[in-house]
Amino acid sequence: MPSSTQQVNPEYRTPPAVIASIIAVSAIASLFLAWLVYYHPPVDVAGTHLAFLPALDAVLNALCAVFLVIGYRFIRRRQITAHRNSMFGAFIVSSVFLVAYIANHVLHGDMLFPKAYPTARFIYLWILLTPHILLAIICLPMILITFFLSLTGRFPAHRRLARWTYPIWLYVSVSGVIVYAMLAAYR
Repeated sequence: MPSSTQQVNPEYRTPPAVIASIIAVSAIASLFLAWLVYYHPPVDVAGTHLAFLPALDAVLNALCAVFLVIGYRFIRRRQITAHRNSMFGAFIVSSVFLVAYIANHVLHGDMLFPKAYPTARFIYLWILLTPHILLAIICLPMILITFFLSLTGRFPAHRRLARWTYPIWLYVSVSGVIVYAMLAAYR
């Protein structure tokens, strides 16, 4: 047992149960979202209630991307407080996005891309299914673990994971805007 004057490297105190819990919660959330999008019947099939939600989701994704880029610039300049604030901004905007996304899918279900534009539909589905959805599923636990590491002062581990979390989270946010724009343009 170290004395009160000795520094314990916080890298070695991360309980594996915490990481396992974050991964389990993320997996449950991803399964719930998959069920909601692909199996849950929409409540408002006509799409008359809260029809602005898809556009709101795109705006929130764009704001998240802005917060991420700004936060990255701040950390490159060693402006830790500004970086932390930007990352909290990205986290909050992403959380609001998730609530709006769930509400949109509860109400309206999944929006299908028109078959009349086969080339655009292929590109849309490729962006949506391959990197966007798969990376969003991977990104959720990465974001939560990255935040956990930062909030508990495990900065070396935080930096190592953030190097992977940042580009994936940024890609998911930007591709979400692209997917919305394509769907809106071809509806």
